[in-house]
Amino acid sequence: MTKTIHFTKMQGAGNDYIYVDTSLYPIANPQKAAIEWSDRHKGIGADGLVLIGRSETAEADYTMRIFNADGSEARMCGNAARCIGKYIYTKTHPNPPCLGRGNYQETEIRLLTLSGVKTLILKIVDGKVEKVTVDMGEPVFEDESLFNSAKEKSLTTSLPSGGIEGGFFVSMGNPHYVIFVDDINAIDVAKEGERLEHHEAFPERCNIEFAEVTAPNIIRTRVWERGSGITMACGTGACATAVAAARTGRCGRECSILMDGGQLDIEWQADNHVMLSGPAEFVFEGEILLSEECIS
Repeated sequence: MTKTIHFTKMQGAGNDYIYVDTSLYPIANPQKAAIEWSDRHKGIGADGLVLIGRSETAEADYTMRIFNADGSEARMCGNAARCIGKYIYTKTHPNPPCLGRGNYQETEIRLLTLSGVKTLILKIVDGKVEKVTVDMGEPVFEDESLFNSAKEKSLTTSLPSGGIEGGFFVSMGNPHYVIFVDDINAIDVAKEGERLEHHEAFPERCNIEFAEVTAPNIIRTRVWERGSGITMACGTGACATAVAAARTGRCGRECSILMDGGQLDIEWQADNHVMLSGPAEFVFEGEILLSEECIS
């Protein structure tokens, strides 16, 4: 037996996911659904599946669960969170109360993720969402559950030449390893990304960023996401790259990250919180049949 559910495809800087409102379409096996639907030849095609739910706690308005293309569950995704902000404003609450901000308006949505509650700040112009900013929280530089620093030497020294000076671990709710290079085009992102994702230094695998500072406060970055491979963009990866660059004096605390799918703007604030801003766009909507085992 199969059931029909409605989905929405959205993308932020080319980081594309399939979004489902689970209050209308509960999914019992999102891992299997993510694998089936993310297939770019046999399914809808995406970097993964995002489930939007209503929060049962007073601390948050909505919930987000995100499953990568291989079915593994991610703790956080900045681009997906920004897309959820636009989705909720446009579809669920077309006229929510807003706070006046000059010639435009802002509204806030609190989103519960596996990495905690994240605040989404929506800039509204003429009744439409122009930009979404996410408070990504504070970066973490040491976490033994995600990064075994004793294994770091074997991890960095085995990398190919080409200006690589070693990497920097930054957790933005999920683990990232940022490697600065002289020439990003000289790096085989697929080969090196896959190898490093599974390195013994990362107990839960890792997202890998290769970054080249191309101008003051401009960083060209390519990303290998654990569970999805090369993606057009990664919000937490952009934040990790910006933090690593600022911490090592390569850039200031505000910079732009240029990824394959577009630009993301990062500000590492004085209160240690990292703010992520960028585009969030609808791609298309549709209906899909899924086997009974994936629908509760």
